[in-house]
Amino acid sequence: MVRSLIGGLLGGLAMFITGFIFWGTPLSALALSRVDDQASANLQAAMAQALTPTGTGVYVIPDPATAQGTILYGRGPVAQVFYNEGGFPVMDSSALIGGLILSLIVGVVIALALRFALSDFSSRARVTLLFALAAVLWLHIGQAVFNHAPWGYILYLAFSDFVALAAAGLIAAKLMESKADAGMATTDAGTLH
Repeated sequence: MVRSLIGGLLGGLAMFITGFIFWGTPLSALALSRVDDQASANLQAAMAQALTPTGTGVYVIPDPATAQGTILYGRGPVAQVFYNEGGFPVMDSSALIGGLILSLIVGVVIALALRFALSDFSSRARVTLLFALAAVLWLHIGQAVFNHAPWGYILYLAFSDFVALAAAGLIAAKLMESKADAGMATTDAGTLH
């Protein structure tokens, strides 16, 4: 059990570092679209005027819940806006600390699931890769399919999360491998379970 917890914590740390590499470095420019300073200022002013009265939230614009909104939605342009009426630093230390804690928790959950469900490294590795793939397909690619989210951003997000989840699971699976598991793997190398 101790190996599983250590593997989960190290896997969670790997997940956090992977997230930083993809989203905290200039690599994130591959996923994000940009507008110039004037367009940013105009959009920010428009959001402050239109959205601040209703507060922080996720907005579908135009709102298709009304007849007029449905017509406008069909014409486009449309947006889904994650709106926060207050500002915060680009590199928010409280978000980084919260993100680290979350990644450690997720790493331990992954490790415990692998430990309780499977008994050898190769099975744990296969399941890790398949579940990481299933998770990003449903949770991220689904956004592009169902909500017409931009494919470039979604594919980058899906790839970054697949790498993070796979790294966490593979690290945990490797660290919880015992000498008996390693010896069994060499004798069963030619069999599929």
